[in-house]
Amino acid sequence: MLENSQSTPAITAEPCALVIFGATGDLTARKLLPAIYNLSKDGLLPPSSVVIGFARRPKTDAEFREEMLRGINAFSRSRPVDPGVWEKLAPRLFYHQSSFDQADGYQSLATRLLELDKTHGLGGRRLYYLSTSPTEFGTIVSQLGQAGLGNIDPFNSKAWRRVIVEKPFGHDLQSAQQLNWAINRVFDESQVFRIDHYLGKQTVQNLLVFRFANGIFEPIWNRRYVDHVQVTVAEDIGVEGRGGYFDTAGTLRDMIQNHLMQLLTLVAMEPPVSLDGDAIRDEKVRVLKAISAFTPEQVEKMTVRGQYSAGSENGKPVIGYHEERGVKADSTTETYAAVQLAIDNWRWYGVPFYLRSGKHLKRKGSEINIHFNRAPGVLFNTPQRGTSANVLTLRIQPRESIGLRMNAKRPGTAATIAPVGMNFHYSEAFGSYSPEAYERLLLDAILGDSTLFIRRDEVESAWQIIDRIEGSWAAGKPPLKIYSPGSWGPAEAEELLKSSGRSWDELPT
Repeated sequence: MLENSQSTPAITAEPCALVIFGATGDLTARKLLPAIYNLSKDGLLPPSSVVIGFARRPKTDAEFREEMLRGINAFSRSRPVDPGVWEKLAPRLFYHQSSFDQADGYQSLATRLLELDKTHGLGGRRLYYLSTSPTEFGTIVSQLGQAGLGNIDPFNSKAWRRVIVEKPFGHDLQSAQQLNWAINRVFDESQVFRIDHYLGKQTVQNLLVFRFANGIFEPIWNRRYVDHVQVTVAEDIGVEGRGGYFDTAGTLRDMIQNHLMQLLTLVAMEPPVSLDGDAIRDEKVRVLKAISAFTPEQVEKMTVRGQYSAGSENGKPVIGYHEERGVKADSTTETYAAVQLAIDNWRWYGVPFYLRSGKHLKRKGSEINIHFNRAPGVLFNTPQRGTSANVLTLRIQPRESIGLRMNAKRPGTAATIAPVGMNFHYSEAFGSYSPEAYERLLLDAILGDSTLFIRRDEVESAWQIIDRIEGSWAAGKPPLKIYSPGSWGPAEAEELLKSSGRSWDELPT
């Protein structure tokens, strides 16, 4: 067991105003306010910072505070709420009622922010969080610009203005470019923080440390030693009331374009010249640009799309995707997607990367598996002494961990070999404390650290890859496959690997 030190680092962030657009939505109560509460509890949020919820519904400051308290009590990682922390935080929560296209609402917001600057010493620093439908992003940013709320004061470099944009970042390349253009009309790219909560998870953050702070792995992290890479994000639930949105997106857009592609870039990127945010994101973009462009024939051969039917899972009945609320009766939207990608650069040429994600699968879990080449079969690869490939597993959820599968001799007189694991679990090594992803990401945005956020060219490069797949899928190639809930998806997904003598890793219970 490693010695665990949970000392709180000194606060280096400056007090600011966090304005949450769409503050009456689930994300605010479930994730954002619990994150703000825990940052305050841990002494990481400047004690004079304020939060302003901006939404359409009429509400008083007191009503907003009461709703946020219920959310923190229900969803915070540290509960029940500490009365001492809440008593200091509650008076700094405010509510501002306005529609997103109402110019007067932004002018009155500007007036209120100036008043809070004086009473709380905020110095003109603003962090805007777009927690709304993506259709509102352009309107909100435009209104902020017209109200003078997006401009940086040229005479006061400390009066920064930043905007956090929730996914999805567009629906395709064209819409992503239009959204980026609208945002960059008001905010410089250095002010824009596109958030993907997966990048705030501990194992994802640890990827850079694991790769570049350990001399044992970097020499073998290439095509000479790696056979293939698998990235899996599996869910054991359906669309959970999000049928209206999900039916316009699908798993390829909703999960693979962002979460899984981000994981892939962190696995495949070259060492950055520094830990500066742009240096890291430069390398991620280079990976995306090196991914081979799909032809229609390759889409048919190297992708699988599926949709869950009615059935049962864990002994409980499951309705089919077409019966979900908000889903069209004849929808061909995929709830499962598997993709084989090739990265045509010196490090990864010839190494396939397999990405898969789906709903109502056998188990929930997210992990990255690096499969290394087998040892030469001169000594041990016989029917009696078969060896397994070495596999490095970076488990993101549940129970974040890193494990290495290797071969060892079984006890006894016979020379039999069995796979064994070497495992590191965050909770065992460092204790149960683990900040939620939104805590890290909100704090980074306040600090101005863009490392774990997505840059414009990352978004557009990823969409270029996805659009080629979507184009063929829209034409029915390959055809949509139906799979039973509680399975690992369509049988065709197994064939994607089986044809080359590989198979998907089954997530552990």
